[in-house]
Amino acid sequence: MTQSPVIVALDFATPEAALDMAAQLDPALCRVKVGKELFTRGGPGMVEALHNQGFDLFLDLKFHDIPNTVARACTAAADLGVWMVNVHASTGRSAMTQAAEALAQFAQRPLLTAVTVLTSFSQQELSEVSPGEVLAERVSRLASLAKDCGLDGVVCSPHEASDLSQSLGSDFALVTPGVRPEGTAAGDQTRIMTPAQAMAAGSTYLVVGRPITQAPDPVAALNQINLTLGVA
Repeated sequence: MTQSPVIVALDFATPEAALDMAAQLDPALCRVKVGKELFTRGGPGMVEALHNQGFDLFLDLKFHDIPNTVARACTAAADLGVWMVNVHASTGRSAMTQAAEALAQFAQRPLLTAVTVLTSFSQQELSEVSPGEVLAERVSRLASLAKDCGLDGVVCSPHEASDLSQSLGSDFALVTPGVRPEGTAAGDQTRIMTPAQAMAAGSTYLVVGRPITQAPDPVAALNQINLTLGVA
Protein backbone atom coordinates (compact mmCIF):
# COMPACT_ATOMS: atom_id res chain seq x y z
CA MET A 1 0.00 0.00 0.00
CA THR A 2 1.23 3.48 -0.87
CA GLN A 3 2.07 5.53 2.23
CA SER A 4 -0.40 8.35 2.71
CA PRO A 5 1.11 11.85 2.56
CA VAL A 6 -1.46 13.10 5.11
CA ILE A 7 -0.27 14.42 8.48
CA VAL A 8 -3.23 15.00 10.79
CA ALA A 9 -2.74 18.10 12.94
CA LEU A 10 -3.80 17.24 16.49
CA ASP A 11 -4.51 20.83 17.45
CA PHE A 12 -6.39 20.14 20.68
CA ALA A 13 -6.34 21.94 24.00
CA THR A 14 -5.85 18.78 26.06
CA PRO A 15 -3.84 15.58 25.69
CA GLU A 16 -7.00 13.57 26.40
CA ALA A 17 -8.84 15.06 23.42
CA ALA A 18 -5.84 14.54 21.15
CA LEU A 19 -5.43 10.93 22.18
CA ASP A 20 -9.14 10.28 21.76
CA MET A 21 -8.89 11.57 18.19
CA ALA A 22 -5.74 9.59 17.48
CA ALA A 23 -7.44 6.42 18.73
CA GLN A 24 -9.99 6.81 15.92
CA LEU A 25 -7.28 7.04 13.25
CA ASP A 26 -5.20 4.31 11.63
CA PRO A 27 -1.43 4.94 11.78
CA ALA A 28 -1.15 3.03 8.52
CA LEU A 29 -3.25 5.72 6.82
CA CYS A 30 -1.76 8.93 8.22
CA ARG A 31 0.90 10.50 10.40
CA VAL A 32 0.15 13.00 13.17
CA LYS A 33 1.42 16.44 14.16
CA VAL A 34 1.85 17.83 17.66
CA GLY A 35 2.19 21.60 17.90
CA LYS A 36 3.01 24.16 20.55
CA GLU A 37 -0.21 24.14 22.59
CA LEU A 38 -0.54 20.37 22.82
CA PHE A 39 3.15 19.83 23.57
CA THR A 40 3.12 22.55 26.21
CA ARG A 41 0.19 20.85 27.92
CA GLY A 42 1.17 17.24 27.36
CA GLY A 43 4.98 17.34 27.13
CA PRO A 44 7.13 14.40 26.09
CA GLY A 45 4.48 12.06 27.50
CA MET A 46 2.21 13.15 24.66
CA VAL A 47 4.81 12.05 22.13
CA GLU A 48 5.30 8.73 23.89
CA ALA A 49 1.57 8.05 24.03
CA LEU A 50 1.17 8.66 20.30
CA HIS A 51 4.19 6.48 19.54
CA ASN A 52 2.55 3.75 21.63
CA GLN A 53 -0.46 4.04 19.34
CA GLY A 54 1.86 3.39 16.39
CA PHE A 55 2.07 6.86 14.85
CA ASP A 56 4.95 8.57 13.10
CA LEU A 57 5.00 12.02 14.69
CA PHE A 58 5.86 15.46 13.38
CA LEU A 59 6.88 17.66 16.32
CA ASP A 60 5.91 21.10 15.06
CA LEU A 61 7.58 23.49 17.53
CA LYS A 62 9.26 25.77 14.96
CA PHE A 63 12.47 26.34 16.93
CA HIS A 64 13.86 29.86 16.47
CA ASP A 65 16.70 30.85 18.78
CA ILE A 66 20.49 31.13 18.95
CA PRO A 67 22.29 28.31 17.09
CA ASN A 68 23.33 26.26 20.12
CA THR A 69 19.82 26.33 21.57
CA VAL A 70 18.22 25.34 18.27
CA ALA A 71 20.65 22.44 17.80
CA ARG A 72 20.09 21.19 21.35
CA ALA A 73 16.32 21.45 20.99
CA CYS A 74 16.43 19.41 17.79
CA THR A 75 18.62 16.85 19.54
CA ALA A 76 16.05 16.62 22.34
CA ALA A 77 13.33 16.01 19.76
CA ALA A 78 15.41 13.26 18.17
CA ASP A 79 15.86 11.68 21.59
CA LEU A 80 12.05 11.46 21.77
CA GLY A 81 12.05 9.43 18.56
CA VAL A 82 9.98 11.83 16.46
CA TRP A 83 9.71 11.34 12.72
CA MET A 84 10.04 15.03 11.83
CA VAL A 85 11.02 18.22 13.63
CA ASN A 86 11.18 21.79 12.38
CA VAL A 87 12.83 25.16 12.86
CA HIS A 88 12.18 28.61 11.45
CA ALA A 89 14.34 29.22 8.38
CA SER A 90 14.69 32.82 9.54
CA THR A 91 16.70 31.55 12.50
CA GLY A 92 19.59 31.69 10.03
CA ARG A 93 22.39 29.68 8.47
CA SER A 94 24.37 28.90 11.61
CA ALA A 95 21.39 27.60 13.56
CA MET A 96 20.10 25.46 10.69
CA THR A 97 23.53 24.06 9.90
CA GLN A 98 24.22 23.19 13.53
CA ALA A 99 20.80 21.54 13.85
CA ALA A 100 21.42 19.42 10.76
CA GLU A 101 24.86 18.42 12.03
CA ALA A 102 23.44 17.50 15.44
CA LEU A 103 20.78 15.24 13.93
CA ALA A 104 23.29 13.60 11.58
CA GLN A 105 24.74 11.84 14.65
CA PHE A 106 21.57 9.76 15.08
CA ALA A 107 21.34 6.36 13.43
CA GLN A 108 17.61 6.93 12.94
CA ARG A 109 17.36 10.68 12.76
CA PRO A 110 14.17 12.66 12.25
CA LEU A 111 13.59 14.64 9.11
CA LEU A 112 14.56 18.27 9.67
CA THR A 113 12.45 20.90 7.96
CA ALA A 114 12.26 24.68 8.13
CA VAL A 115 9.29 27.02 8.09
CA THR A 116 9.60 29.62 5.34
CA VAL A 117 6.55 31.90 5.74
CA LEU A 118 3.54 30.86 7.81
CA THR A 119 0.56 29.93 5.64
CA SER A 120 -1.60 32.31 7.67
CA PHE A 121 0.54 35.20 6.45
CA SER A 122 -0.68 37.37 3.60
CA GLN A 123 1.38 39.74 1.49
CA GLN A 124 -0.09 42.63 3.44
CA GLU A 125 1.01 41.18 6.77
CA LEU A 126 4.49 40.45 5.45
CA SER A 127 4.75 44.05 4.24
CA GLU A 128 4.02 45.26 7.77
CA VAL A 129 6.97 43.38 9.26
CA SER A 130 9.27 43.51 6.21
CA PRO A 131 8.39 46.49 4.00
CA GLY A 132 9.03 46.01 0.31
CA GLU A 133 9.57 42.27 0.48
CA VAL A 134 7.60 39.99 -1.85
CA LEU A 135 6.18 36.93 -0.12
CA ALA A 136 7.04 34.44 -2.88
CA GLU A 137 10.60 35.74 -3.08
CA ARG A 138 11.07 35.39 0.69
CA VAL A 139 9.82 31.82 0.58
CA SER A 140 12.15 30.96 -2.29
CA ARG A 141 15.18 32.55 -0.65
CA LEU A 142 14.61 30.86 2.71
CA ALA A 143 13.93 27.48 1.11
CA SER A 144 17.16 27.66 -0.87
CA LEU A 145 19.03 28.60 2.31
CA ALA A 146 17.51 25.65 4.18
CA LYS A 147 18.60 23.22 1.49
CA ASP A 148 22.08 24.72 1.44
CA CYS A 149 22.28 24.16 5.21
CA GLY A 150 21.57 20.45 4.81
CA LEU A 151 17.91 20.34 5.80
CA ASP A 152 15.54 17.74 4.37
CA GLY A 153 12.82 20.14 3.32
CA VAL A 154 10.66 23.12 4.19
CA VAL A 155 7.20 23.92 5.42
CA CYS A 156 5.50 26.15 2.88
CA SER A 157 2.16 26.98 1.32
CA PRO A 158 1.02 24.66 -1.48
CA HIS A 159 0.99 27.76 -3.65
CA GLU A 160 4.79 27.82 -3.48
CA ALA A 161 5.23 24.06 -3.98
CA SER A 162 5.42 24.05 -7.77
CA ASP A 163 8.22 26.61 -8.02
CA LEU A 164 10.16 25.11 -5.10
CA SER A 165 9.86 21.58 -6.46
CA GLN A 166 11.24 22.70 -9.79
CA SER A 167 14.08 24.78 -8.35
CA LEU A 168 15.13 22.55 -5.43
CA GLY A 169 14.38 19.06 -6.75
CA SER A 170 11.90 16.34 -5.90
CA ASP A 171 14.14 14.90 -3.16
CA PHE A 172 13.68 18.09 -1.10
CA ALA A 173 10.52 17.58 0.97
CA LEU A 174 7.74 20.15 0.83
CA VAL A 175 5.42 20.00 3.84
CA THR A 176 2.28 21.99 3.11
CA PRO A 177 -0.30 23.21 5.62
CA GLY A 178 -3.14 25.25 4.19
CA VAL A 179 -4.67 22.13 2.63
CA ARG A 180 -8.46 22.14 2.57
CA PRO A 181 -10.69 19.56 0.86
CA GLU A 182 -13.27 20.97 -1.56
CA GLY A 183 -16.13 22.61 0.31
CA THR A 184 -14.44 23.04 3.69
CA ALA A 185 -13.78 26.35 5.45
CA ALA A 186 -10.42 28.09 5.03
CA GLY A 187 -10.23 28.90 8.75
CA ASP A 188 -7.17 31.00 9.57
CA GLN A 189 -5.26 29.95 6.45
CA THR A 190 -5.01 32.36 3.53
CA ARG A 191 -2.98 30.45 0.91
CA ILE A 192 -4.83 27.17 0.45
CA MET A 193 -5.34 24.33 -2.04
CA THR A 194 -7.24 21.05 -2.10
CA PRO A 195 -5.21 17.89 -1.33
CA ALA A 196 -5.16 16.82 -4.98
CA GLN A 197 -4.12 20.29 -6.13
CA ALA A 198 -1.34 20.44 -3.54
CA MET A 199 0.09 17.06 -4.54
CA ALA A 200 -0.09 17.98 -8.22
CA ALA A 201 1.79 21.19 -7.40
CA GLY A 202 4.67 19.24 -5.86
CA SER A 203 3.81 18.83 -2.18
CA THR A 204 5.40 15.85 -0.43
CA TYR A 205 3.34 15.85 2.78
CA LEU A 206 -0.04 17.45 3.49
CA VAL A 207 -0.87 18.85 6.92
CA VAL A 208 -4.63 18.66 7.47
CA GLY A 209 -6.27 19.55 10.76
CA ARG A 210 -9.85 20.71 11.24
CA PRO A 211 -11.27 19.24 8.00
CA ILE A 212 -10.50 15.85 9.59
CA THR A 213 -10.53 16.42 13.35
CA GLN A 214 -13.72 18.52 13.36
CA ALA A 215 -15.55 16.46 10.76
CA PRO A 216 -18.70 14.61 11.87
CA ASP A 217 -16.84 11.41 10.97
CA PRO A 218 -13.05 12.00 11.12
CA VAL A 219 -12.22 8.54 9.82
CA ALA A 220 -14.46 9.01 6.80
CA ALA A 221 -12.95 12.45 6.15
CA LEU A 222 -9.41 11.02 6.23
CA ASN A 223 -10.40 8.10 4.04
CA GLN A 224 -11.99 10.45 1.51
CA ILE A 225 -8.82 12.53 1.27
CA ASN A 226 -6.71 9.41 0.83
CA LEU A 227 -9.13 8.16 -1.83
CA THR A 228 -8.76 11.38 -3.84
CA LEU A 229 -4.97 10.87 -3.65
CA GLY A 230 -5.09 7.26 -4.76
CA VAL A 231 -4.23 5.87 -1.32
CA ALA A 232 -6.48 3.06 -0.15
